[in-house]
Amino acid sequence: MQKRAVITGVGAYVPKKILHNKDLEKMVETSDEWIVSRTGMKERRIAGAEEFTSDMGLEAAKRALKKANVESSTIDCILFATLTPDYIFPSTACLIQKELKATNAAAVDLQAACSGYIYSLSVAKAYIESGMYQTVLIVAAEKLSSVVNYKDRNTCILFGDGASACVVQNGGQGLAIDHVNLGCDGEQSGLLIMPAGGSRKPATEQTVANQEHFIQMDGKNVFKHAVRRMEAAAKLCLEKANLTEKDISWLVPHQANIRIIEAIAKRFEVSMERVYMTIHKYGNTSASSVGIALSELMEEKEVKQDEHLLLVAFGAGLTWGAAILTKIDG
Repeated sequence: MQKRAVITGVGAYVPKKILHNKDLEKMVETSDEWIVSRTGMKERRIAGAEEFTSDMGLEAAKRALKKANVESSTIDCILFATLTPDYIFPSTACLIQKELKATNAAAVDLQAACSGYIYSLSVAKAYIESGMYQTVLIVAAEKLSSVVNYKDRNTCILFGDGASACVVQNGGQGLAIDHVNLGCDGEQSGLLIMPAGGSRKPATEQTVANQEHFIQMDGKNVFKHAVRRMEAAAKLCLEKANLTEKDISWLVPHQANIRIIEAIAKRFEVSMERVYMTIHKYGNTSASSVGIALSELMEEKEVKQDEHLLLVAFGAGLTWGAAILTKIDG
């Protein structure tokens, strides 16, 4: 019998603390009106001083496992998508394995920036449909507040903290992962980067003084690439899945910027009522963004049998990806 990778449970978690646009007005030269008009963001969540990427990911994972009715002992593999791990090593996936007591699971971090959730879906799909594993737990979590420079008005208004997770199994009821399309353009790697902290520029007094341990972004060029790359990835994904734009019931984009989302929707002739957004309340939560939106969509909307969802994301690297999910009743 042919194997089919299916998301059988989703979950999400966001911290309690809210950072409003009015709060940012006191920190940098900006305004609520400017932020909303340029980004669509009104607030974002910020993790506490003693709340880390693994903590948020663990909570999202528990919720996804509960929805899927899966015991942690049956997990074969944990994939953790993040660019803000607790440590460079050990992997945050190993920390999750420990806390869940998922003693039978392999565990590895996956770094594709904001595209991490979709990249992880592709790996889980390959594992499941090759027969290597039966149950894969994907966790995507970010504590971006730990790498945001709150003196840089171009970036500090954009990012928030949060986590999402999903359980991918062979068959069952949920969202079948029908096709995933991925891409990368390493030539543009300097457009969105944290310069120091790795082996190229280990932490020194100088790198700290130069504020090189924070996110740096060329916003205008990132915007140009984001719209074009996400559109191309999504159209290719539809083509490979033998679907058309009219077959899509919901578009679930990476929550980076309202103007990017609106541009994608327009190019796909999708009404904004069919575009699921969380950007106004969470901002850009990088790898966890698409998963948080997907989790809330499944909670709030009725997705019917055989309806198709299109997920699309874009991030540093540059990386991008799209995925077609189909609701099945098992």
